[in-house]
Amino acid sequence: APYEASKSCTDLLSTSYARTYNLPVAIARCGNIYGGGDLNWSRIVPGTLRSLMRNEQPILRSDGSFLRDYLYVEDVVDAYMTMGGQIEQITPGAAFNFSDETPLTVMEIYRAICAAHGTPDVEPKILNAAQGEIKNQYLSSAKAKKQLGWSVKYGLEQGLRETAKWYQEHLV
Repeated sequence: APYEASKSCTDLLSTSYARTYNLPVAIARCGNIYGGGDLNWSRIVPGTLRSLMRNEQPILRSDGSFLRDYLYVEDVVDAYMTMGGQIEQITPGAAFNFSDETPLTVMEIYRAICAAHGTPDVEPKILNAAQGEIKNQYLSSAKAKKQLGWSVKYGLEQGLRETAKWYQEHLV
């Protein structure tokens, strides 16, 4: 897809400039980012929370079995700050993956969102209409842990609680 290809091209261009001109450039790759302020309702976290808040049946585009990793926005900010704080020691053009390394099925993240909202028993409408998506997609943060000393601080449960709280405070 064009979106994925553009990300790969950006990585290659960044690495090329970093190595050619010896620039302090590093590449961050994150899992699926979620948190307050995301108003893209087609994404599972904000879409599910908005549906729950409206007492509507949440919708899953896939069959619920696709595997993904999810990363709370505060953990993403910490990842960027950690990487940026060490940029002079990083090999120009190096890439780092940032993930909580706990891949979940769409149904598992859905259940976690519902639990964070306080409505654990709401059943979704499953469309099973997702096409052209990679079935399993998640990252290893081993390099970021080893070279940068980075690891998640919030994690899924706390991150989803904070996210649900944000939407309840800002959308009601």
